[in-house]
Amino acid sequence: MVTTDGVRDEELERLKSKKLKEMLQGAERRWTAKERIVIPAEDESKLDAKLSGHFGRAPYFAVVELESGGISSVHVVTNESEHFGGFGQAAEAILRLRPSVVIAYSMGPRALSAFRETGVAVLRANADTVKEVVEAYRQGKLEELTEGCLHAHR
Repeated sequence: MVTTDGVRDEELERLKSKKLKEMLQGAERRWTAKERIVIPAEDESKLDAKLSGHFGRAPYFAVVELESGGISSVHVVTNESEHFGGFGQAAEAILRLRPSVVIAYSMGPRALSAFRETGVAVLRANADTVKEVVEAYRQGKLEELTEGCLHAHR
């Protein structure tokens, strides 16, 4: 029996990571429920939009809903956080959209923590457009984003 909180926390993180990997591995995912994916984007061109290099500084967010294995809807929302002259953090606004998954190249540690605390999966993007990254997600080819950064990496 482990008695230190640090070890328990590490074990919990290991188990969460293992569960996420199991969910995403293998052939194309089997869809049973509606999912809402939020992806930071450079423009409003929906599935053709280029991904933004950093979550909180993205000018837009593509909101992609999947149902029964296919895309059921796509819409774009403007980032109105304090980075763009508005109020609050981008993560707060996105959480109001009730996403099940956020996919980004990178994000700050506060946003990453906010999503984790509310049970939203955060995955690392591995493609250039919203359409490509959604397809990678559907095929289980994305990995968990495990640490926040202090600046954009791309």
